[in-house]
Amino acid sequence: MGGGPVKFEVMGAVWPAAEPADAAMLYGHAEMTPTGAFEARSLQTFRLTYTAGRYGLDDTGAIRVVFRYFGDWGAFQTHDPTAANYVTVSASNGNPLRLEYRDRGGQRPFLKSIDVAVRGGFIREGDRITIVFGDTSGGGPGMQLQTFVESGFEFKVLADVCATGHFVPIPDTPHISIVPGPPHLWRAVLPTLRRPGERFHLGIKAEDLWGNPTPQAARRLRLEADQPVEGLPEVIEHGPGQRATTIEPLSFTTPGRLVVRVFDDESGELVAVTNPLRIVEGPISGYWADLHGQSGESIGINTAWEYYTFGRECSFLDACSHQANDFQINKAFWRQLNELSADFHEDGRFITFPGFEWSGNTGVGGDRNVYFRTEGRQIHRSSHALIPDRSDLDTDAPNAVALFEALDGEDAVVYAHVGGRYADISYAHDGRFETAMEIHSAWGTFEWLIEDCFDLGHRVGVVCNSDGHKGRPGASYPGAATFGAYGGLTCFLTDRLDRDAIFEALRRRHHYGTTGNRLHLEVSAAFPEGGTLFERDPKAHGTIEGRPVDAAIMGDIVQTGGAVRLSVKAEGGAPIERIDALNGRECVATLRGHGAGDLGQRIRVIWSGAEYRGRGRQSTWRGTARFRNCRIRHMAKINAWNHERRLEVSGHDLVRFEAITTGNFGGFDVWLDEGAEARLELAGNHVGTEVALAEIGLEDLVLDAGGLARRMRVFRLPEEMAGGELAGEVEVPLSETGDNPLWVRVTTEDGFQAWSSPIYVFR
Repeated sequence: MGGGPVKFEVMGAVWPAAEPADAAMLYGHAEMTPTGAFEARSLQTFRLTYTAGRYGLDDTGAIRVVFRYFGDWGAFQTHDPTAANYVTVSASNGNPLRLEYRDRGGQRPFLKSIDVAVRGGFIREGDRITIVFGDTSGGGPGMQLQTFVESGFEFKVLADVCATGHFVPIPDTPHISIVPGPPHLWRAVLPTLRRPGERFHLGIKAEDLWGNPTPQAARRLRLEADQPVEGLPEVIEHGPGQRATTIEPLSFTTPGRLVVRVFDDESGELVAVTNPLRIVEGPISGYWADLHGQSGESIGINTAWEYYTFGRECSFLDACSHQANDFQINKAFWRQLNELSADFHEDGRFITFPGFEWSGNTGVGGDRNVYFRTEGRQIHRSSHALIPDRSDLDTDAPNAVALFEALDGEDAVVYAHVGGRYADISYAHDGRFETAMEIHSAWGTFEWLIEDCFDLGHRVGVVCNSDGHKGRPGASYPGAATFGAYGGLTCFLTDRLDRDAIFEALRRRHHYGTTGNRLHLEVSAAFPEGGTLFERDPKAHGTIEGRPVDAAIMGDIVQTGGAVRLSVKAEGGAPIERIDALNGRECVATLRGHGAGDLGQRIRVIWSGAEYRGRGRQSTWRGTARFRNCRIRHMAKINAWNHERRLEVSGHDLVRFEAITTGNFGGFDVWLDEGAEARLELAGNHVGTEVALAEIGLEDLVLDAGGLARRMRVFRLPEEMAGGELAGEVEVPLSETGDNPLWVRVTTEDGFQAWSSPIYVFR
């Protein structure tokens, strides 16, 4: 399956098929101008002309143009000719037409639709209907394209020629290519943990404003490392036409810390700095993965081939997996996915796993990700909802209990996650297979999912992935709609990069997740009075032999009779704002690299949380923060992924904001010149307050806003935070009964987070 992109058919489209030989003659055909390549988020005008076939269109018949649901180009509209995305329609015979846009008028994955219905007449063979998308004749700016790159953005046309509600796809779908814009930001990426002499690679790319790697960034780059690195050139040529550059193999032999700085060789400008890489003598390294996302054969965009290529070449991942919704995977696509995972798999360089998303409704268990260690295994779908071929219905697992029963004896691992549906792990859980909870993705942050596990006594690890639908595994920006967060990453702690090692790390929960940054995280527990470690969960696997230990790392299960000392070390490319040490749901200590005496005239305002657990979880935040008797010197945005939403300083003392959260957080910092009697007046659509700035200090001022962990927080920070490393120890009192899940949550100054898998300690 290698060698380049392949033309794909959408697996989920179950429209009644037209006769292939004469579909255009009977049902008509469509043409569009202009075609070609257009820059992401640019304003364009497209003229689509449908020419009726032999049947024509009867009175109240219609044509329908459908688009993929996750396109973020914004809703079409027919009422304001001066605004963006204005659409008009006309018929060559002058017949009246009715135009209607619907956000969910089509069938998955083409849910968005424009319907053009004939009213008070009919259309004969050869008559034409012309739709203008982004009509500028009334002063409008045009159609605003989506923020992400797509090799084949389709204007798929269907026709209901007999006015029966029976829409038939017509052949030769008009399409365009959406391509990156000019460079906005350079990125340089290293792994975070290697052993002396072990190979690694350096990735460099330039991204446009919306996070698309762009081939428009031609530069001669000079590389400067603060340690001698074998294989690292002094200068490289990047572009033109290159989306990214990978430099490999690299290595260095002495323990230490490595950072590489990237300069424009001509101007001397510093364009990027890598995250730190730690070279440490020891049994493990850290390998970065995004194991959850989809492509255009199901609900996403582009092809599965392009998906894997992006993960390897543009996100510089060590491991990747494709997870299509099972009810859209027909037999041919399942074979193709297995072939692709085998083709892209390369031990020591890029690990893939064949698998699928079990996409049952929440009422029967909710979303699970299934990963097989080898190709050629039987898929067990939640349903055949969008698959016409029902010949293998007997292989379905219609609920999560049946899924675990079907996997009995398989070499497989399962995650529970929150997407459109969310996993109900109280309905079903099997610790032999379900080893982790995905608590962050492009859909948001969901700590409550693993907290449910604590309440139920399940022993699972933490993973974060993109669950991306925009073709960018490992670097999944949310764009301008639907998704509210940057996609996550998981770091696997193991001794080598192959399928067996990653599976063993999963089964022992030796991994941690982040909201998309590459942060080195060490968490361990010391047992002064000794303990017994179990390499498999006795709850899930029955009687298990343990072995004596005096320490454990994240994910381990340990029985002890004494005290526990939890140690943590975090290091990244940005300063660590705080580390919360947790025992289950309870925060037992907060570590900071600064104290009350280090605080300055810098105030952080944060909004976070969601409406509820289900599909409509998105919370919108609108309001103002006025700093009375102050002057704002500077404002910095935090997790403001949508550049078109307002977050700006107005005048000298006011910040206006408009944002969304889906369990994750966003906000801003302001650096102030504080006058006497300085006050904050916070007025928002969910919550507000008025408080003297003298009362805002190290600890959070928390404003509960209802919903699901929805709140605003205000606190003070040092004017500047130095260094990207924070370490500490915490004595943790243990509950006498049940598990003590000991884990940490790291928050960095620039708004990223990381969570360790818990160490499960019981008496």
